[in-house]
Amino acid sequence: QVQLVESGGGSVQAGGSLRLSCAASGYTYCMGWFRQAPGKEREWVAHICDGLRYYADSVKERFTISQDNAKNTLDLQMNSLKPEDTAMYYCAADPRRRVLVGKPRSGDFDYWGQGTQVTVSS
Repeated sequence: QVQLVESGGGSVQAGGSLRLSCAASGYTYCMGWFRQAPGKEREWVAHICDGLRYYADSVKERFTISQDNAKNTLDLQMNSLKPEDTAMYYCAADPRRRVLVGKPRSGDFDYWGQGTQVTVSS
C-alpha cells in the first residue's frame, strides 16, 4: 500500500500562483492530479508517466506537472489561477508500469491522497 500526502494548497487571488506537492511512501509509476469542486464530479487535471506529461485543456499552458523519481514526489505548479480552479486537489498514483495516454479515468489510479484545498478569489 502506498500512502500519498499532499501539501501546498491555500487561498490566492485570481492571477496568482500556487505549487502543490505530493509525497509517496513507496514505488509509483504514473502520478497525477485530479480536482473536485463542490457539487461537481472529480475531474482529471494532469498526469505524468515516465516523463510524458498530459494536461486537461482547461489547465494547459498554465499548470506544469513534474515528478522526482528519486524522491518519490510529484509537484503541480499552478500559474494564472482562475476562480474556476477552486477545488479540492487530489494526488493519485498508479504502480503499474504502463503509460496512460491522454485523459485517464479515476479507476486507472490505485492510490489517492486525502486532498488539499485550493481557493482562488476574484
